[in-house]
Amino acid sequence: MEIPVLDPAVGYINRPIDRFLNLFDEIERLKTEKKAIILAHYYQEPDIQDIADYIGDSLGLARQAAETDAEIIVFAGVHFMAETAKILSPQKKVLLPDLNAGCSLADACPADEFAAFKAQHPDHIVVSYINCTAGTKALSDIICTSSNAEHIIRQIPEDQGIIFAPDRNLGRWLIKQTGRDMVVWDGVCIVHQMFSEQKLVRMKVRNPGAPVLAHPECEPEVLRHADFVGSTSQIRRFAKEDPRTTFIVATEEGILHQMQKDSPGKTFIGAPPESGCACNQCPHMRLNTIEKLYLCLEHELPEITMDEATRLRAKAPIDRMLAMSAAVK
Repeated sequence: MEIPVLDPAVGYINRPIDRFLNLFDEIERLKTEKKAIILAHYYQEPDIQDIADYIGDSLGLARQAAETDAEIIVFAGVHFMAETAKILSPQKKVLLPDLNAGCSLADACPADEFAAFKAQHPDHIVVSYINCTAGTKALSDIICTSSNAEHIIRQIPEDQGIIFAPDRNLGRWLIKQTGRDMVVWDGVCIVHQMFSEQKLVRMKVRNPGAPVLAHPECEPEVLRHADFVGSTSQIRRFAKEDPRTTFIVATEEGILHQMQKDSPGKTFIGAPPESGCACNQCPHMRLNTIEKLYLCLEHELPEITMDEATRLRAKAPIDRMLAMSAAVK
């Protein structure tokens, strides 16, 4: 068989696939043969979610994979998520279906620029949201997730200065929730930045009684209309347990697939973006397709690698977070 070559300009194995091939069966076969597992973030397309072994948020997925005896991890998500899996599972081969599946938020905080920013506040400790590169994690003291960020911040002594990176909206929300005066890096997620407050208000009027569930990466103008603010997993759990039957959801629309499976009798409406499109998808997440996933697993490319020194520096703040958030469910 011809050995495939990964063109860095393309970012994924690009070769024709027999259109009559049952990709779902082939992926299952390859998983068994290669002792592989597939992780899918909530923002992936439904086909990828349905073929995945685990579905969830980035850190939870990486931790689940580390606890398995799988030899190969295929992370259907974005680059920083696959990096996190490699940080926690250095002995496993970690694959990403498309290397160009980046993240606007992680890309907004380059490690070299962040190092210079950090040097301006030498007495501050750095709390970084997990949606950042391994290089930025390596410059951090503590990592947090959207579900445990408030719990983490509240454990830091009040007289200790804090730099929070890279999401300004999550940082602003934490300042409001905790009353802490933090120095916040100016980064945003393009998906959560695009929700329209005006259209959201109109949607609430058309759906009286429907609670708005929002991710804290949303702009403050959107969050002020939310009935519940939480991580993707927390939003999913809230909708499943709440007795109401219609919900407006302000996060990437991929989560609606699992929410609908959780509660077939309920209605989930994606909050509208500023654009004319009725949907709100992450263009980076959607670079992954079932075809790319199949080729990635077949050829074991593209692979995520990093030097051991960076991995260890990036793992230290994750370990601190896990110790501080042990009581968080």
